[in-house]
Amino acid sequence: MRSTKTFLIVAASSMALAGCGGSGGSSAGSRDFVRAVGSSTVYPFATAVAEEVAKAGGKSPVIESTGTGAGMKLFCAGVGAQHPDIEDASRRMKKSEYEECQKNGVTDIVEIQVGIDGIAFAEAQNGPGMKLTPTDIYKALAANPFGKPNTAKTWKDVNPSLPAEPILVYGPPSTSGTRDALKELILEAGCKTDAATKALKETDKDKYEAICHDIREDGPYVDAGENDNLIVQKISQNPKAIGIFGFSFLEENAKTIKGIPMSDVVPTYASISDFSYPGARPLYIYVKKQHLAPIKGLQAYVNEWAKSWGPDGYLKAKGMVISPDAVRAKSADIIAKMTPLNPADLK
Repeated sequence: MRSTKTFLIVAASSMALAGCGGSGGSSAGSRDFVRAVGSSTVYPFATAVAEEVAKAGGKSPVIESTGTGAGMKLFCAGVGAQHPDIEDASRRMKKSEYEECQKNGVTDIVEIQVGIDGIAFAEAQNGPGMKLTPTDIYKALAANPFGKPNTAKTWKDVNPSLPAEPILVYGPPSTSGTRDALKELILEAGCKTDAATKALKETDKDKYEAICHDIREDGPYVDAGENDNLIVQKISQNPKAIGIFGFSFLEENAKTIKGIPMSDVVPTYASISDFSYPGARPLYIYVKKQHLAPIKGLQAYVNEWAKSWGPDGYLKAKGMVISPDAVRAKSADIIAKMTPLNPADLK
C-alpha cells in the first residue's frame, strides 16, 4: 500500500485554512502557508527548503510525498486554497497533464529545474555484486519483452553471465516519476535493442509503448509504494533483492547498500552529473503562478530554492546532484521573472 509522508512543523490546526477560498478564477482564497505535493525523490530536498523558510521566521510549508503522477493530478485539479501551490516532480510535466491543468483553470504554470538525480539500482553491501544493462533489466521486468510473455524466473534466465538467483526487484509504484523514468530511460533503452520492436514506434506507437513500458505483475517486480526508505530497508535485509530509487537514497545509505553498475557505469555523483549514468534525470518544481499573490510565503519559498541549489548549498549535502551553471542561471532567471512554461516544449 502506498504511504504518504507529510512534512509539517506548524500546528496541524493550520491545515483547516486550506479548505477556505474559491475553487476557480484567479483567487487562491485564504491560506497562510505553502502546500506542495509530488515526488518522493524531490521530497527530502523540498522539506530541507521548507525547514530553512521556517528557520527564517516564515510559516512552514507543508510538503506531501504523493508521487509525481498523483501530485500532478492534485496540482492540476484547480485554482484555490484547497489546491496545492507547487508540484514536485522527478520527471517533466506531460503535455496531457498540462492540458488537464488548463481545462481546470490552472493557466499559468512556472517550470523550474532544481537539480539532477539518477534512478539508482542497488543491492545490499553483502549482495552478489550484480552488473546489469538496460537490456537485462528490460528482459527481467517487462511484462512482454519483445512481444512475448515473460517467463524469466532467475537472472541467469535473462543473461547467462548473471547468477541463478530469483528475480526480486523492489521498485516505485505507477504514480511515481521514478517509475516513469525507469520505463523511459531504462526499459525502453533495452526494448529498442530489438530492431523489429524499435520499428513499431513508427507503425504502431500504442503497441510499441505497451511492449517497451509495461512491467510484469507476476511477482518478480514488487511495488513498494512511495516510501523509498522502505525499499532501502528491504534490500539491506535481503542480499538477493534489488531496489530502485533516487540516487540520494543510495548515497544516504551507503553503509548498508551499494550501487549496481548499469552498462559498466556505477551510479555516482559524477556519473549522474555528466549524464554518463543511463538513469540520470532532471528534477523540477512546478509553481501555480495564480497563487503567488494570494498565498502568503509562496514567493519566498520558491526564492529559497535558488539560494540552496548551488555547489555550496545545503541541498548538495542532502544528496542532490547540482545542475550545471547554465541550467541554474536559467532557473534563477525564471524565478526572478516567474516566466510561464511554454507548452510547445512538452511531450
